[in-house]
Amino acid sequence: MSDKKYKRYLITSALPYANGPIHIGHLAGVYVPADIYARYLRLRGREVVFVGGSDAHGVPIPIAARQQGSTPQQVVDRYHGMIQRSFDELGISFDVYSRTSSAIHHKTAADFFKKLYSEGKFVEKASQQYYDEEAGQFLADRYIVGTCPRCGDGSAYGDQCEKCGSTLNPTDLINPRSTISGSQPVMRETRHWYLPLNDYEPWLKEWILEEHKEWKANVYGQCKSWLDGGLQPRAVSRDLDWGVKVPLPGAEGKVLYVWFDAPIGYISNTIELMPGRWEEFWKRDDTKLVCFIGKDNIVFHCIVFPAMLKAHGGYVLPDNVPANEFLNLENDKISTSRRWAVWLHEYLADFPGKQDVLRYVLCANAPETKDNNFTWRDFQDRNNSELVAIFGNFVNRAMVLAHKYFDGKVPPVGTLADVDRAALAELRSVKPRVEEALEAYRFREALREAMSLARTGNKYLADTEPWKLIKSDEAHVRVILNIALQVAASLAVVMEPFMPFTAAKLRRILKADSDMLPWEALGNPDLLPAGHALGSPELLFEKIEDEAIAAQLQKLELAKKENEQNGAGLPPVK
Repeated sequence: MSDKKYKRYLITSALPYANGPIHIGHLAGVYVPADIYARYLRLRGREVVFVGGSDAHGVPIPIAARQQGSTPQQVVDRYHGMIQRSFDELGISFDVYSRTSSAIHHKTAADFFKKLYSEGKFVEKASQQYYDEEAGQFLADRYIVGTCPRCGDGSAYGDQCEKCGSTLNPTDLINPRSTISGSQPVMRETRHWYLPLNDYEPWLKEWILEEHKEWKANVYGQCKSWLDGGLQPRAVSRDLDWGVKVPLPGAEGKVLYVWFDAPIGYISNTIELMPGRWEEFWKRDDTKLVCFIGKDNIVFHCIVFPAMLKAHGGYVLPDNVPANEFLNLENDKISTSRRWAVWLHEYLADFPGKQDVLRYVLCANAPETKDNNFTWRDFQDRNNSELVAIFGNFVNRAMVLAHKYFDGKVPPVGTLADVDRAALAELRSVKPRVEEALEAYRFREALREAMSLARTGNKYLADTEPWKLIKSDEAHVRVILNIALQVAASLAVVMEPFMPFTAAKLRRILKADSDMLPWEALGNPDLLPAGHALGSPELLFEKIEDEAIAAQLQKLELAKKENEQNGAGLPPVK
């Protein structure tokens, strides 16, 4: 479908559980690409709403509260604030970042449920579930531990054995026990409401497999696998005392299942942001909805959430769900329970002013088509060899030479040589290449094309050597410095989606604001007029020394050893 149809863009990003901090896996998988896309669309003059928020419900929250000796609300308040501050500092440009514990969300989710219930869209079924007689409550999967039937580990959860990675049902466990009281649970009947996904299977097959063949191969393939295997009814409620209460008489002690509750958070957060206009973004066909998620959420956002929206009626459906794969850390799977992670709030404290270095490395190394790996040595090398030695070196050279030879002003252009025309051709070609990649959600490729402009500028100065020509051919040096400064100006434009802090710093150095450097003019050879007074040269980046990297590696090893000794760790983060 052509973007010419769309008048507005709604971008959502997966809601992180508010039971722990954000780590680099979350950033690479969801938030950095979503922010790049949102910033790019804004630069193109599109109307954009970028929605984020914390998932305040689900079993991990009360589990974390129990582990920490606090209440679920206290856990949510603590981590929601930490997550929001970290996102703000990294420059993730949400238009709204709220939480599913808000009053607006509870009402929106309850109203959504009631509409489907009143129209007979649910089926009610009885099932057997483990019940803790001492605690007097039904047990969610994570409140049950026992011996894994596959590997024999004695601390497997009711949904997964973290030692061997097997997916389990609570009834699979040998000698199950409640994590609340320690007692052996009993089976007891409970009743819940189910969304009959099987009723929507024919429509989903047509909508996804026929109408959205342009989706990323990993997304399309996972959806096809689920659809080929046949869909089953899925419970929309569960027995729990934390979450959105099921809004029906006689449903005490039951809340909306988090998979049903959480995606409605995108809607409620939009209502919170713009109560008078939210329906324009959710209920008009000329809105483009794009959902950024990790691969563990593909089924929920491509099959379950669209089925919910279809059942309700009136809502736009996702145009694309550009899910990424997982990012590993130092050749090992990121694990919050094992403390094997790089936490965003700690990175921001350890590397002040280097938000864009992390954004650059995570985008350049993004797990777009397969799982990828983050290493601290690669982080250091990309900073020192690419950002410092290529991007920063080029801009600083151009600025220093302009101040040395032309009083800090942009010199006029004269007759062009072949080498100059080649540089200008590269300059003009960057815009369509970057745009094509971004429109197709190929963010690594887009960043590579943007960085190619810095490489072009760096090579151009190295090839022409204006510092040697100044005495014999000042006229050509004027041309060289003018072109180099135009390349620097375009770098301030093209890097804005990827590295917003660096782009702002470069604009300040060039004394050229956003109005002077609009996206539409990217690649133009006259962004900076002759005679324009430049600011003082500044280094865009600084080298990261071995000591800083060694400290990060030591921190990881220390966390691993502590975890091995006491088995402690943060509760799982979605």
